Amino acid sequence: MQLAEPQDFERVLSSMCTEPHPAAREAAERFLATNPGDPGTYESVAALEERAVDLLGEVTGHPDPEGYVASGGTEANIQAVRIARNRGDTDDPNVVAPASAHFSFTKAADVLDVEYRTAPTTDHRADPAAMAELVDDDTVCVVGVAGSTEYGYVDPIPELAELAHEVDALCHVDAAWGGFVLPFTDHVWGFDDTAVDTLTIDPHKMGQAAIPAGGLLVRDRSLLDELAIRTPYLESTSQVTLTGTRSGAGVASAVAAMETLWPEGYREQYDRSMDNAEWLADQLAARGHDVVEPDLPLVAADLSVPMTEELRSRGWRVAKTGADEMRVVCMPHVTRSMLRSFVADLDWY
Repeated sequence: MQLAEPQDFERVLSSMCTEPHPAAREAAERFLATNPGDPGTYESVAALEERAVDLLGEVTGHPDPEGYVASGGTEANIQAVRIARNRGDTDDPNVVAPASAHFSFTKAADVLDVEYRTAPTTDHRADPAAMAELVDDDTVCVVGVAGSTEYGYVDPIPELAELAHEVDALCHVDAAWGGFVLPFTDHVWGFDDTAVDTLTIDPHKMGQAAIPAGGLLVRDRSLLDELAIRTPYLESTSQVTLTGTRSGAGVASAVAAMETLWPEGYREQYDRSMDNAEWLADQLAARGHDVVEPDLPLVAADLSVPMTEELRSRGWRVAKTGADEMRVVCMPHVTRSMLRSFVADLDWY
């Protein structure tokens, strides 16, 4: 039986995943059969995971990071909520987040039996005052987003961290997509310039690693200890990850991508992606569309549903926001040539 060909990225415009860097692809293939969930047996990939965490610490401004390579942002966000729940001194824990938070927090609340409260945003960013109305003595975690899925906007993280710590809750930042572009902006979001406790960052998005390669980082080891369970039949005595067996492909791929690209390669890619986003925003605005001004390399505009469907029929993989705006994510595979072709098809319609 002949397998189908994988998705071609030539017309993929709304995905937050991209083609892996060649070095990342090669590393993933080499370590495909290794299992970092059993570090006593697979020592080389266990050492690579430590290197991955150190590199993620450099990206996020943490001089002494702790964490691990997860399957992606969903797992990391679930684990962050689990840390907060286990640490909290309440029988009725709740998590407070902006309405713009990723749907993985809904999954986390369901899996972990935690109440999930969301506050309305202002201009697509978290509103600390609105979130403060939802925070109480049972709040175990306050969530901020650094690069939202729909608009690529960054919440006021310092204010949210202050809000969390007023009630002895943890501040978690979801930078799954934004983490590899934010270091080249003026945003305050990471461990070095605000009181973040836990953070999600995905090498397999803007980091250009192969899937699956997410990341969970914590400010200090004691937070990871909230996740630890005994592993009596392994050479290691405990485990903090959500999954047990994990492919070393993501770990090795993340290290290869970061060692190749951090920091200058990522800086150059951010500049290209941001230039493309601003060019597309200008093109759409010139054609009379209401455009959400891009903050990071993501463009949302009020293209109609029929127009979006017509573009999809022409092979463009585009998706909508919850408010029915079309969104284009300027990932590394999205070139100016692609965008010119996209605009040409838009003009045809």
